[in-house]
Amino acid sequence: MNKQIMDIAFKKGQEVRQEFGGPVMKVIGFEPELIENVITQWEDDNGTIITAKFMDSLLIPADH
Repeated sequence: MNKQIMDIAFKKGQEVRQEFGGPVMKVIGFEPELIENVITQWEDDNGTIITAKFMDSLLIPADH
């Protein structure tokens, strides 16, 4: 999936995950000026809320 344009393909509140596995995360915001432009959040097995940034090209919708 090679993107030629910099449009972010996700919406705030959408559930996503990394292409090769990992937790289901919720998109909570964007920083379009950065390479890691999608801000996500999820809860781990211990109940800790984790926030992270990812390149949009590394994420897919969680329903796939």
